[in-house]
Amino acid sequence: MSATSASHHGRVRASVGARPGIRAIAPADQAYYMLRTLYIVAPILFGLDKFFNILTYWPNYLAPLATAVVPISAQAFMFIVGVVEIVAGLVVAWRPRWGSLVVALWLLGIIVNLLVLGHGFDVALRDFGLLVGALALNRLASRRTA
Repeated sequence: MSATSASHHGRVRASVGARPGIRAIAPADQAYYMLRTLYIVAPILFGLDKFFNILTYWPNYLAPLATAVVPISAQAFMFIVGVVEIVAGLVVAWRPRWGSLVVALWLLGIIVNLLVLGHGFDVALRDFGLLVGALALNRLASRRTA
């Protein structure tokens, strides 16, 4: 049975009996890196796809109320959405604590849009799970940076 010990920051754990210099990454740090990677890569890829509509035809997911408020075509609206999503992913890369909140708020907006649209409730539920993950990233990132 192998015991572990934590460094004074609680971030690095060294196995007792392991070779000197070999350390394992603490589980909270592993979770942080996984979530950070997800919230950098996914918004950037989804944002890029708003310009190409490869994954789906994104204007179908836009409530007509959105284009009534901002009088542009649904596809032009999606171009703006794509830019916002790419920027959100870059903010997570640069400042994960703040970027995770940007992503969480953006996901909340998507959820409200889908509820107003009246369909895509499965996507809204998935995005709720992603919103909770973004908030978890925010909590983990708060240990690291201001």
